Amino acid sequence: MKKIGSILKNKEIMNRIMFTILILFVFRIGAQITVPGVTLGEDLQNYLDSSYALSLMNLLGGGTLQSFSIFALGVSPYITAQIIVELLSTDVLPALTELKRQGQSGRKKIELATRYLTLMLGAVQAYGIIQTMKSSEAITFVTASQEWLTYIYIIVIMMAGSMIVMWLGDQISVKGIGNGISMIIFAGIVCSLPSQIGNAFSLWVGNSALQGQGDSARIAGIFKFLLYILAYVLIISFVTFIELSKRKIPVQHSGKGGGQTQSMSRASFLPIKVNSAGVIPVIFASSILMAPSVIVAFVDAEHSSDAWLGIFQTSTLFEMPGGWKMPWGLIIYLVLTIAFTFFYANVQINPQQLAENFQKNGSYIPGIHTGNETERYVRKVLNRVTFIGAMALALIAALPVVLTLTVFKDNPSLALGGTGLIIVVGVALEVNNQIDGLLAGKSFDEVVAGGGR
Repeated sequence: MKKIGSILKNKEIMNRIMFTILILFVFRIGAQITVPGVTLGEDLQNYLDSSYALSLMNLLGGGTLQSFSIFALGVSPYITAQIIVELLSTDVLPALTELKRQGQSGRKKIELATRYLTLMLGAVQAYGIIQTMKSSEAITFVTASQEWLTYIYIIVIMMAGSMIVMWLGDQISVKGIGNGISMIIFAGIVCSLPSQIGNAFSLWVGNSALQGQGDSARIAGIFKFLLYILAYVLIISFVTFIELSKRKIPVQHSGKGGGQTQSMSRASFLPIKVNSAGVIPVIFASSILMAPSVIVAFVDAEHSSDAWLGIFQTSTLFEMPGGWKMPWGLIIYLVLTIAFTFFYANVQINPQQLAENFQKNGSYIPGIHTGNETERYVRKVLNRVTFIGAMALALIAALPVVLTLTVFKDNPSLALGGTGLIIVVGVALEVNNQIDGLLAGKSFDEVVAGGGR
């Protein structure tokens, strides 16, 4: 309560919060405006639930795909572009690597390149989505004549919508609270949670079919609903535990004079998060799984719904020659998620660069020689910690798919979304840390002002 009171009294924080709410309100309005020239099919929601890649895109877009709105692409092309540029900057393209080392000016050029790539990916992604959804009759065009012009028209609108969403996110980052892109995703996920819980309540507690089945059926329904809520709480607790878990490596900093005495050195820690990659591996793995469908839609639209593409669908059991079924899509998805978790963790915490910085700044890990030995030690610790994070991330990412295939076959929309909860918890912790920093800054200003009187 004391913290809430401090926030309410802090004018800067309140202005930032109100500005963020206003931008998110504008985003939610745009999320309800369907693209002109498109008619939504009756089974659109069921089609999205059956495709985990599209379902995840709908989740990241804040439910914009289920209404095929002007913001249907959301921030997905921008996130994918960021990941690709980040990967290419790791000594794959020397030009990008050099820009990364140029500081602020280099980062601006990289950001510009990322936005150009976002436009290209947005166009490709928009066409792929339109083609796959149209072939499945999830959407239909209002006018059938000159179909290619309709495609161009809708793609341009969707790309413009994606750019507007990026601009709204930038405004939140500069003038609001939290990271703008993350806040937009956060808002979309949080908006969908009440309806999901409401659907579960209606199914198990408020269903009229249960009214004539006696008290035992109603008690069983209430029990199922309470278990559902308890499962949500447990998943949120587990995700929070993983997000906050870290391995602290003790680091010693020498004094400026090079002395190694106890009085001239400072001790601190190098924190390595269990899930340092966040939710990015899940997003990138989903984008790769969508790629074959998009490529086939470009090359030959008539074969965009071929049965062999089911191997890339996480919620599809692919039939093998012997008559048995195999969840190849889920297996590929989990393998890609684990691989990208390790890769991105090593990109975020580059052991080689870290060891070089330690050597330049006179820092060292007690008992470990500087240079190559420090690099090997940090890499070993990072990989061990990341293994736990990768397994946890794979478990959380697979949870909604497994539940859809088993428990919620008839109601896939009720499947507990572990990926969404990772984003929600991560953004909530980030916003909390930023508010704490702003409050600490205000307190410092007050102390300085008080001392000057």
